[in-house]
Amino acid sequence: MKRIIQTSEAPAAIGPYSQAVEINGTLYISGQVPVDPTTAKVVDGGITEQTLQVMKNIGAILQAAGYAYADVVKSTCLLSTMDDFKAMNEVYASYYPENPPARAAFAVKGLPLGALIEIETVAVK
Repeated sequence: MKRIIQTSEAPAAIGPYSQAVEINGTLYISGQVPVDPTTAKVVDGGITEQTLQVMKNIGAILQAAGYAYADVVKSTCLLSTMDDFKAMNEVYASYYPENPPARAAFAVKGLPLGALIEIETVAVK
């Protein structure tokens, strides 16, 4: 049975989608941008600060669904420029110190709200 996940600890959806959907022990987290859920605005700073906020948002959704970073099996990272890859990777790696998930990273032409990064995540129990 499909379960919709929603938490006020992560930004509200800005379109016709759910923060996350769980089905058959798999959690699909929609792409998270660096929006602070308390202000509903993109955080100040560069790729490091934005990646930290994205990872916090993912963590809040994981927790709301009863999952943890250790349950993440796949991430897709969308960057506004591959010039930010190294700095993003340093922050990202700190959340997965052992057995990191599979991952893809792409540069895209534009991201919602002018963000520098968006990360989509899949976790399995």
